Amino acid sequence: MRHPLSRFAPSPSPSGGGRTLWPGEAGSTGALASFCLALLAAAGMARAAPFELAVTPSRFELSGKPGARLGQSLDIHNLASTATEVSMRTIDWSYSAEGNIGYHDELLPGSCRPWVVLERRSLSVPARSKRSFRFQVEPPADAPRGECRFMIAIEGTEPAQQTVIRNGGASLSLPVTGRIAVAVYVMLDGAEPRLEIRQIASGEAGGARRAVVTVANTGDAHGRLEGSLDATDSNGRAFELVPEGTPILPGQTRTLALVPKAENGQPAPQPVYPVKASGRLDWDKGSFKVDVELK
Repeated sequence: MRHPLSRFAPSPSPSGGGRTLWPGEAGSTGALASFCLALLAAAGMARAAPFELAVTPSRFELSGKPGARLGQSLDIHNLASTATEVSMRTIDWSYSAEGNIGYHDELLPGSCRPWVVLERRSLSVPARSKRSFRFQVEPPADAPRGECRFMIAIEGTEPAQQTVIRNGGASLSLPVTGRIAVAVYVMLDGAEPRLEIRQIASGEAGGARRAVVTVANTGDAHGRLEGSLDATDSNGRAFELVPEGTPILPGQTRTLALVPKAENGQPAPQPVYPVKASGRLDWDKGSFKVDVELK
């Protein structure tokens, strides 16, 4: 969900607090190198402290095996001039073929959140500094091949709510000053996407004409389209078309926008159709050669 999907996820308890690591339990620090500042909500009381945080990486895409523990860590950067108290938990999420995302306190069918171990439920991040936060995923030995998906929610909270959080009572209805969520994908036992381009066309959306690509995922893990197409419109103007970078979940068929790319700080061009486009659209396991005229 680029994601989306840098978004939200509770763990084995309905309250979403998750298990915590026992003192001395190990966790690794194999974070992916991607930076994203994602302020997804800003609400709360008038005297709330500013929620000026960034989290790296913006998402985790991991491979694992049943019965083998995976340890990871993320860094929480506090950009504010005062210390910020945050709560940590997991939540489930859903993402429709139309691109609508939903966040869930309750365990969804097939949720892998009971496998997740969080280092702690809350922590304080010093002013203009950072703190690392560890988590582990422990798939059981009989876990089937497929993709485990959840999100780690980092939430700014009022002091009055800290007791509720420490007792495992956090939920999406709890007042917060801000919320960042990091998507975690774990591909178990060789799970992988299998993408197929069904159609490249143009159509009307929001009163404007745009290019789109329809993609099916018949695999058992999410995939994304990348790459770009060299395009020329009917006025002879040259530009690039790049695919929307949101995920295609297993079993989905999605229609993604092909967006004109802005260059050198200039606004993205507004193509005059018909448009000719050629090049390659890439995914994890290959690429698609494209040569079309969009009318």
